[in-house]
Amino acid sequence: MKTLRSLAPLAVAVLGLIGVSAQASETVLNLYSARHYQTDEALYANFTKETGIRINRVDADDAGIVTRLKNEGSASPADVILLVDAARLWRAETDGLFRPVKSAVLESRIPAHLRSKDDGAGSHWFGFSTRARVIVYNKLQVKRTDVDTYEKLAQPVNKGQLCTRSGSHPYNLSLFGAMLEHLGAENTQNWLNGLASNMARPPKGGDTDQIKAVASGECGAALSNSYYVARMMRSGKPEDRAVMEKVAVVMPNQSSTGAHMNVAGGAVAKHAPHPAAAIRFLEYLAGDQAQAYFAGGNNEWPAVKSVKVPNPALESFGDFKAETVPISSIGMNQVKVQQMLDRVGYK
Repeated sequence: MKTLRSLAPLAVAVLGLIGVSAQASETVLNLYSARHYQTDEALYANFTKETGIRINRVDADDAGIVTRLKNEGSASPADVILLVDAARLWRAETDGLFRPVKSAVLESRIPAHLRSKDDGAGSHWFGFSTRARVIVYNKLQVKRTDVDTYEKLAQPVNKGQLCTRSGSHPYNLSLFGAMLEHLGAENTQNWLNGLASNMARPPKGGDTDQIKAVASGECGAALSNSYYVARMMRSGKPEDRAVMEKVAVVMPNQSSTGAHMNVAGGAVAKHAPHPAAAIRFLEYLAGDQAQAYFAGGNNEWPAVKSVKVPNPALESFGDFKAETVPISSIGMNQVKVQQMLDRVGYK
């Protein structure tokens, strides 16, 4: 009979094999995310609690994520990609970085205009939250009726009043791509020329910088994503409150096309090693609780309209008309509008 001491090495070996087997069978999800919000921690923790799937996360900006995916190629460990603009999602799709997804859950929860076109194999990406491109104006310097549409920003009445970030920034490219759908090519180029002619200063900075420039009187009006406005509305900093007391916000084009809407969205990576877990995660993001976390983390509206996020800043925008141009079309237009920007000298 073997002694306990002689069995000890065998027991250690067996336990080692069990540990390796458990590690190999553990389900994980490798997430590349351009979102950087504290509320996302709860979002991911709840997914792991519900499914047992552990999330490994890589945080970077959109450009960094796309570059990394291209460099990694077929060896990429990425399962799910989260990006924060329709133009960026479209570009990544056209670069062949996503795989199509067929999901009854996603198709029933996410409106068709907030996801990429289904090419028969499925959609390549899905929007999970929305934001509006609003107009911020100086209450003492500009009349609301002169800036209540995107088109009016290009009119002579606003000569020397406009401030924007770079025209080539994806947020603006998405707006301009939507205007191309509404106005057609010739009218859109004329409109962009009018915007370029009405600048108070050369385009620079981010959306928060535009809001502050409007408050200081450097500009009369500016374009901004709605969540930048909401952040400053909810800020506890006295200087931010002082800025917001001097400006007002317009939800544009309410009597015509509606306010331009953009998305933050997700996709399954082309070479995802865990595609089933990836699809499950996207379906999770379309659920009521996750929608509230996903949108609320950045002061946005959920893509699923039945979900409401208690947010005084968002509620202050009131009910409004939103455009329903397919987000995929907006992305496809970015090359054309960039050429227009170059022709009219909108930097």
